[in-house]
Amino acid sequence: MATRESPRRREVLDVLRAAPSPLGVAETAERIGVHPNTVRFHLDILVAEGLVERRAEPSPGPGRPRTVYTARPGMDRGGMRDYRLLARILLSRWASADPATAREEAVQTGRAWGAHLVQPPPPFGEPTAERTVAALLALLGELGFAPRAEGAEESGGPPRRIRLRHCPFLELAEEHGRLVCPLHLGLMQGALDRLDAPLTATGLEPFAEPDSCVAHLAETKAA
Repeated sequence: MATRESPRRREVLDVLRAAPSPLGVAETAERIGVHPNTVRFHLDILVAEGLVERRAEPSPGPGRPRTVYTARPGMDRGGMRDYRLLARILLSRWASADPATAREEAVQTGRAWGAHLVQPPPPFGEPTAERTVAALLALLGELGFAPRAEGAEESGGPPRRIRLRHCPFLELAEEHGRLVCPLHLGLMQGALDRLDAPLTATGLEPFAEPDSCVAHLAETKAA
């Protein structure tokens, strides 16, 4: 269980952060009012998570060194996150621009990231349509789009469509579809370009069906 999900562990960490000097197990337990074994259990997890440092202090008298704990300095990583709000803030900046300009910027941004997220083909490997589509499907799968290639049987060649059965940015796409969907299209185009693919993504139909979007593929002029 993560620290942010354990009120007791959060309490142990707060005590260590408030202490002017390192604390031992017994001192920490006394300040919280629980058994030392309970505190020791949570301290071990906090150390494993990298939130607390454990070290031995020389004993003031005869006996073994005293083990003490101190909270690691730094921002609290156990709090709330809201990356969707950040995305909405950034998208609202684009949304206030000229629609055509905003769409083109979204496509180009997607292309840059698509090229960044894939590895170029090996020097002596042939970037066939089948191989590059497979690489694109792997990328889209890793990003959470649940892709499925379609249309190969119609052309007797590579797939002509990629059905996206899940959108990892669904709420943002519903609110800012004219920006998020071109971003997705650009991402696919950039990835295929980086893979030196003989085909590209020519368009993306948002919510072509209630449960999916559809990207269309076509051979490039070079192919």
